[in-house]
This record gives sequence, structure tokens and C-alpha cells, in this order.
Amino acid sequence: MSTPHVDLVLAALAEPVRRRLLEHLAGTERAAGELVAAAHDEFGISQPATSQHLRVLREAGVVAVRADGPRRLYRVEPRTLSVVEDWLAAFLDPFAQPLDALETELARGRRELRRRDPSAGQVPEQSAS
Repeated sequence: MSTPHVDLVLAALAEPVRRRLLEHLAGTERAAGELVAAAHDEFGISQPATSQHLRVLREAGVVAVRADGPRRLYRVEPRTLSVVEDWLAAFLDPFAQPLDALETELARGRRELRRRDPSAGQVPEQSAS
């Protein structure tokens, strides 16, 4: 399977019904009938409408389907979703998490220093001249 373009994946995920179907598939495989029932209960949409949403997700590579006798089982394709994750990573600050960790360690060191020597963390008063 080739990796889909991020635009195709984002377009597939733009629709709330499709995002909700994807949430129903998080961590598990589900039969098409279960997804149809969930979409009907939550959105009041028909089986053909749900099938169309599943087709869009399938064509975008977001979900995969396999036959199990008469049933069709759907599952999330994590490799496809990683395309979106990679795209979003370009907008995140690559230094934010390491700097947060550094700040935590510095604060921990200051606390430890104050615990050993209570006067170590105090700033001396300056005389007014």
C-alpha cells in the first residue's frame, strides 16, 4: 500500500461522521453492521450513507476492511494516520518538551539545594546608596 497524501487523509477526516466512525474503531476491529448501527444511533443516518462514509475512509487509506464470512470487518490503518502526525509535527516546537523537562529538573535541583541549605536560595538584600 502506498502512503496517501496528507490532503486526502485530512479531507476524509473533515467530516464529523467519519471522525466518529474512526473513534469507534480505535483499538479494535468492528463489523460494518456495528458501525452502521452506531452511525444511525448517533447521527440518524441510513446504512447507504454510512457505507459511503466508510468508502471515503477506505479510499483515503484511513481504514482497511477484510472479509470474515458474510461480515466485513473494519480497522484503523495507523500508517496512514502517521501521515497527518508527521504533517502536524512541522508546526510543533521541537524544543518545547525538552525545555519543559529541563525547567523541571532545574526546579528540582533548587528545591534540593534549599532543603540542604535554607539560605542558599535567598537573594541577598542590596543596600540603598
